[in-house]
Amino acid sequence: MAGRKGAALMLVGTRPEIVKMAPLVREFERRGVPFNLVHSGQHHDYEMSGKFFEELELPRPDFKLGIKASTPAGQTGEAMVGVERIARETGPKLVLVQGDTNTTLAGALAAAKSKVPIGHVEAGLRSYDLRMQEEHNRRVVDHLSSYLFAPTRLCKKILLGENVWGKVSVTGNTVIDACIQHAPIAERKSKVLERLRFKRYALATLHRAENVDDPKVLKGLAESMMEAPLPIVMPVHPRTEKRLKEQGLWKKFSTHENVELLPPVGYLDFLALMMGSALILTDSGGVQEEATSPPIRKRVLVLRLSTERPEAVRAGFATVVGTEKGRILEKFDEALRARKGLPASSPFGDGNAAGKIVEILSAQGCL
Repeated sequence: MAGRKGAALMLVGTRPEIVKMAPLVREFERRGVPFNLVHSGQHHDYEMSGKFFEELELPRPDFKLGIKASTPAGQTGEAMVGVERIARETGPKLVLVQGDTNTTLAGALAAAKSKVPIGHVEAGLRSYDLRMQEEHNRRVVDHLSSYLFAPTRLCKKILLGENVWGKVSVTGNTVIDACIQHAPIAERKSKVLERLRFKRYALATLHRAENVDDPKVLKGLAESMMEAPLPIVMPVHPRTEKRLKEQGLWKKFSTHENVELLPPVGYLDFLALMMGSALILTDSGGVQEEATSPPIRKRVLVLRLSTERPEAVRAGFATVVGTEKGRILEKFDEALRARKGLPASSPFGDGNAAGKIVEILSAQGCL
């Protein structure tokens, strides 16, 4: 496909990017603004990525890069070459990237080398944990971008403190838009709750390299879930399943009476699982945000040593519990006994982030 000449490039490559870009796709379409949707293929598995386009009723990508590499540098390099080629063919006024993935970094680097302005959706997040490759990615992208869309005032303060060159605007996070738009659809269409063994459960997700690639950490996390005071339901990321099997943990974990493992689920099913849960345990950044949205409003135990979403902690939604079993189980009990209610609104915006972003870009003459 040749693509639309001069139209903005909107780049995605992973499930979170697809979800968070979906409100922008709809806003572009609603206003009749042309764009080219590019899918890098960073998540190769259909269940991990392709199914989301169908569920969210998004247009098929105009370009598919189909990257094959599995290493961070390989993925970034392949995607850079692909985005550069598309930019050369279509001559975009803008390249829009989201978050902190290898796809995001590749898109920003390719755009910068092609002298195309970059818009960074979800700018200014910082964990200050350099073990995380996402921290490297988001810092580089922020300092390359011409337009930085910060989800919160704290993110804007961080960006201004780092003296970024681009224009910084507080817009809220598009993930809140997505939750509000899709929660009613999930309630109507998803049947996943009917298939669970447990009526009351905690939802868990686990995928980050610093957790699942460390045998000691992975063992402690698995034991925490098997010993948890509430049954655990966990859609299993392919990387996590592979590591559990390599470490000889899979058989016991997957058959334990306190744990129900699911294959990777679609976005609507995942929304239903979040809404139906009593508590969420995760090492995901996006889930920390989604849990604060009005349709979900759940407490989250963050299975990491740090978070780039401190706003969720300050609002009372999230608690950073680390990866040590004793502390996880202690905080699990505390969360279940908590009497204080959660805020009615999200610290990550009011659900109109996409509209604000498009208005800013239109005013700057980028669309």
